[in-house]
This record gives sequence, C-alpha cells and structure tokens, in this order.
Amino acid sequence: MINFLQTMTEPPQAGFMQQSSFIIMIGLMVLVMWLFMWRPEAKRRKQMQEFRNGLKKGDKIITAGGIYGMVKEVKETTLLIEVDGNVTLRIDKNMVVADPSGLQQQ
Repeated sequence: MINFLQTMTEPPQAGFMQQSSFIIMIGLMVLVMWLFMWRPEAKRRKQMQEFRNGLKKGDKIITAGGIYGMVKEVKETTLLIEVDGNVTLRIDKNMVVADPSGLQQQ
C-alpha cells in the first residue's frame, strides 16, 4: 500500500477540455458582470452628466445634501442656487442629483 502511494507523486494532468471550459466560464462571468453591473452604471452616469451640463438659470434642483433650490447662475464647475428668499449658495455641479419636478408631490 505504501509503495502504491509513493508512486502516485505526480498529480494527474488536466485535459485541454477542462482548461478551455474554465476559461470559457471566466469569460461568461465577466460578460454577465458587464451586462448587469458596469453597463447600466455607465449609462446612468452618462445621463446624470448630461443633466448637469444642461442646467440653466431658473431650473429647480436637489443637491446631494437634500437642499432644494433654484439655479441663479451657471459656471463651468459651479452653480449659484437660491434656496429661500435672499439665501444663495455656491455649490459644485457634481453635487446636483435630481430635478424635483420629476418627483411625486406629497
């Protein structure tokens, strides 16, 4: 019995079909991740960037901090928004997350 165990020192070699099926499975996993995770996220990010670039004076917005305001001035990377009365804030364009007109009124 000991002689039998000593002669089996080399592991069996994987066949070409086993190696290629492993590579195909990895490829399919990457494809599924791209279809269900990366692609929709890139599409959402592109839509959000187009929304931010299309902002103009008078648009109503919601910031990432939950502040509702109206755009008073648009610059390349910042916005001046009116929050209430004479209260104005300068914020980064990347902090605008939504248009309140699309939200449901409660």
